[in-house]
Formats: sequence, structure tokens, C-alpha cells
Amino acid sequence: MAHSVPAGQKWWSGGKSPFNVEYGKLMMWYFLMSDAFTFGAFLISYGSIRFATNGWPDPNEVFRAFPLMGDTHLPLVFVSLMTFILIMSSVTMVLAVAAGHQNDRKKVTFYMILTIIGGLMFLGCQAWEWTHLHSEGAWWGRNPFVNADGSAATTNFTNFFFTITGFHGFHVFSGVIINIIMLIKNLRGDFEKRGHYLMIEKAGLYWHFVDLVWVFVFTCFYLL
Repeated sequence: MAHSVPAGQKWWSGGKSPFNVEYGKLMMWYFLMSDAFTFGAFLISYGSIRFATNGWPDPNEVFRAFPLMGDTHLPLVFVSLMTFILIMSSVTMVLAVAAGHQNDRKKVTFYMILTIIGGLMFLGCQAWEWTHLHSEGAWWGRNPFVNADGSAATTNFTNFFFTITGFHGFHVFSGVIINIIMLIKNLRGDFEKRGHYLMIEKAGLYWHFVDLVWVFVFTCFYLL
């Protein structure tokens, strides 16, 4: 049962929402829900076109390159590495939030640095992948890859790929910026002065959302 608010006191004055949840955290959940609808619309649109089309490029042929090694006989290895990096950055974020609950400023700093490094590594990997595909002639409005059955492919594949992975990459970039700001505030001792690390937890919610969305993007483009 929710706690009652004393007469004359506004429900938001104590930092709690009507659901007895910290107000900022509730707003983050609202934002993530709206963002999930956007990603959902993109992926549903992609799925509708993908399964309404007779032919589609084979991801094992499209995504088989690896930095400094060129085309390999181990398709999807590079994107699997990208996925591993992002998942590990989500683990370090969990550890940062846990350290915040213990009011351990040094551990929060350590794990936030690892999370930021993971995010930057993922963005670097995505930049390389985009650069490599562009060098092969792939871009919005251009698709050099044939369908799995050998027939000519439309530009639907590349248009959706660059749009959705680019939109996700922008979210990762935004998350890295947010985490850098949280790290700076932690180094300044802002959270220690407040007596809590709720801001780290809110940043963690966003970062885990980005990680979860990548699982769906990875499945749709690289596995199906």
C-alpha cells in the first residue's frame, strides 16, 4: 500500500512518485518505455519487409570480415566480439551500481571507467564495421550484396541496417557521455556528499536498456 501524503504537502516534494518510487527513476523508466516503442517500431517494420521478401542477403556472407584479417571463414566472429564487449560493459555497470549501494566511491570510479571503456570499444568496432561495409559499396540506397539464392537484392537490407544500427549506436554514444558525466561527478565527490548514488543507478538503467536492445538488433540482422 502506498504511503499517504500529509495534508498540504505535494507528492513530489519528497522526491517520491505516487508509486512510492524515487521520482527520477520513475521518469527514466517512462523514457525507456517510450524509447522501446521507437526501437520496436523499427524492428517490426524491418521484420515485416524481411519476411515479405522472397530473397535476402545471407548474413554469413555479409558479416564475415575481421580487422587486419579481411574476409575470414568464421562468419559473425567480429559482431560476436562486439556483443561480448557490450555485455561485459553491462556487467561492470552492475558492479558500479552495487558499489554505489555500498557507498564505495573508489569502486564506483573503477567500474565506471571500465564501463566507459567498453562503450568506446563497442563504438570503435561499429565504426570499423560501417567503414568496411562502405568500402564494399554498401550504404543507404546501395546494396552490393546478392540474395542467398543468388538473385539481385534490393536496398531494403542496407537501408534498414544502417538506420537501426546507427540509431542504436547513437544511444550507445549518448550512454557513454552520460557515464562520463557520472564519473566526473563521482570524482568530485558529489554523490558522496548527497549520501547516495541514485544517479549511477539511473545511468545504469539506460545502459542496460541499450544492451538489451542490441540483443534484438543482433538477432534480427546477424542471425536471421
